[in-house]
Amino acid sequence: MGSGTPISDVGEFGLVERIAAALAGQRTGGVEVGIGDDAAVIRLGSEGRAVVSTDMLVEGRHFRRDWSTGADVGARAAAQNLIDIAVMGARGSTLVVALGLPADLPVEWVTDLYAGMREEAEGQGATIVGGDLVRSDRVVISVTALGTLTGAEAVRRSGAQPGDVVAVAGRLGWAAAGLSILSRGFRTPRVLVDAHRRPQPPYAAAAAAAAAGATAMIDVSDGLVADLRHVALASGVAVEVDPARLVVDEPVGSAAAAFNADPLVWVLTGGEDHAVAATFPAATPVPEGFTAIGEVREVDEVEVLDGPGITVGGRVPRVTGGHDHFAS
Repeated sequence: MGSGTPISDVGEFGLVERIAAALAGQRTGGVEVGIGDDAAVIRLGSEGRAVVSTDMLVEGRHFRRDWSTGADVGARAAAQNLIDIAVMGARGSTLVVALGLPADLPVEWVTDLYAGMREEAEGQGATIVGGDLVRSDRVVISVTALGTLTGAEAVRRSGAQPGDVVAVAGRLGWAAAGLSILSRGFRTPRVLVDAHRRPQPPYAAAAAAAAAGATAMIDVSDGLVADLRHVALASGVAVEVDPARLVVDEPVGSAAAAFNADPLVWVLTGGEDHAVAATFPAATPVPEGFTAIGEVREVDEVEVLDGPGITVGGRVPRVTGGHDHFAS
C-alpha cells in the first residue's frame, strides 16, 4: 500500500471533491454541466446536447444473487441510470454496458440480466447498444446512459431559490424496508422485497417537473435527507422539511411496526427507491404526482458557519442517511 490519506478518512463525497479539484482547469470543450450533478451535459455542435450518466452495481455491496434474479439486477441497473438522465430534464436514449463476470457464472444469469435491462430501457424508449466484458471475481455492472435535451435547459441541483416549494414524487422508504426484511432472513411482504430488488422510478413525474419549471431536481438514490442536502449545498440555500407532510405508505408503516422501527427513518434516510425531489417557485402549481413537503429558505448566520444543509421539523437530522462506499 502507498503512503498518504486513506480514502476511508475522507469518504466518498470527500473523494469526489478531491477528484473535482484535480480536474479543475482542464479544457472543458463543449461541456455545459460537469461533475456535481446527476448527469453531465455536453454540447454537440449544431446537433444539440447529450446528457451522460454512469453508475455501477457491485455484487455483495449493491445486490446479492440469492436475493435477486439476473432480471431484477438488470432492471435496477438500467433504472438507476435512466432516472439520472430524467432528473436533468432529458430523456434516455442509449445504454452502454460493461460487465465484470466470474468464469463460473451461469450464462443464463447473464442473459436474464440483459433481459431485465432491455425491459426497463424499452419502457423509456432507450436501446442497449454494446459495451465490454472482462473476467472478475464477482459480478460488476457498469452502465453508461446517454440522453437528449430537446431545446430546454438542463435542470440542475444548483437552481433552488429561497421561497421555493420542495416536493417529492415516487416511493420513499420502500427499498429500505425491503432490505431490512431480507437482512432478517424473510421474503415477505413481497411488495417491499420487490421494491428493493427492482425500483420503480417516477420518470413521468421528472419530465412533468422539468416542463413545469422546476428550479432544481435530484434522484433520491442516497436517501431524502442526504439528497436534499446535496441540493442545498449546490444552491447555497437551506432546505426545511415538514415531517407532518411526509407520507408513510401502508406497507412501510406495517413493516416498521412489525420490527418496532420508526418508519420515518426509512422514509427520510432510505435510499435506492429512486424517487424524485424537486423545487418549484412558490407561484408554480406542484405537478401531478408530487407532494409538497417543505420549503427552501435563506441560510442564516449559524448555518453559514456549519455550511448550508437541511432541517426536518426545525431540527438538524441526527441521521442523514446516504450510503458512503468508503466509510470505515
